[in-house]
Amino acid sequence: MASVPPPVAYPHPGAPPPLPERPEELGPPAPRWPAWTAPVALVAGFAVAVFGYLVIGIVAGVFGADFDDPPAGVKISATVVQDAALIASALVFARLVARPRAWQFGLRRTRLWPAVGWLLLAWLGFIVFSGIWVEALDLQRNDDLPDDLGADESTVALIAVALLVTVVAPIAEEFFFRGYFFSALRSWRGPWVAAVLTGLTFGAIHFGSAPAGYVVPLAIFGFALCLLYWRTRSLYPCIVLHAFNNSLAFGVTQDWDWQIPLLMVGANLVIAACVLPFARRDGSATADPFAAA
Repeated sequence: MASVPPPVAYPHPGAPPPLPERPEELGPPAPRWPAWTAPVALVAGFAVAVFGYLVIGIVAGVFGADFDDPPAGVKISATVVQDAALIASALVFARLVARPRAWQFGLRRTRLWPAVGWLLLAWLGFIVFSGIWVEALDLQRNDDLPDDLGADESTVALIAVALLVTVVAPIAEEFFFRGYFFSALRSWRGPWVAAVLTGLTFGAIHFGSAPAGYVVPLAIFGFALCLLYWRTRSLYPCIVLHAFNNSLAFGVTQDWDWQIPLLMVGANLVIAACVLPFARRDGSATADPFAAA
């Protein structure tokens, strides 16, 4: 008679072991914003901007302003509304996924000297490309945007346009295009495709406000800013570089020389006072906008 071995009792596997906790130094993960929200948020932002411009124009017309040739105050106010609309649009569409926090848009501290190195590399690459592009196409180095906004009408208008170009625009455009647009597209096809698409869009939206021949260099600038954000994981170097570049361009249109470096420093001091508190308030020293949940 064959003997049957007794059954072997194997321990029940039970519940799977818990996943390892996310290292505390990496900070909380960032939400993944759907890629489709990037272009939709852009269209929504400009739609609100157009509506705001119409409202401002109508109100100004009631007080006697010429709608076909509005005064500097109307143009400047409309541009501020446009920048505010882009920021608001990014916040609204980010809210579809989770409550938006400043660090999710890159408003977080980063290491100083690596950021300086990447900033200088990005700016040098843009300047070299722009120089080659301008010489190859024999473009005239003129930009009428400050005068179109009324900078030549009075000293007050000049100061207002300078603040708009060197402070407001860098904050708003970097918050939207690098902080939201690029980040949303990055979750779809990775950083390189996202940087190319963001750069092309950034160049295209400046068509009309900048000379047509400079749209391609501006697209390259937008691409370089995306890579700068990707490498530093912070929006601050992008805002600083954007402010430097706009200060230089604005100063050239006004035929300035020694005033240009003063404008660069002054603009970035104002920017620091506006945006740096968000990093401290949000506890974003360790939060990583590129660490998706």
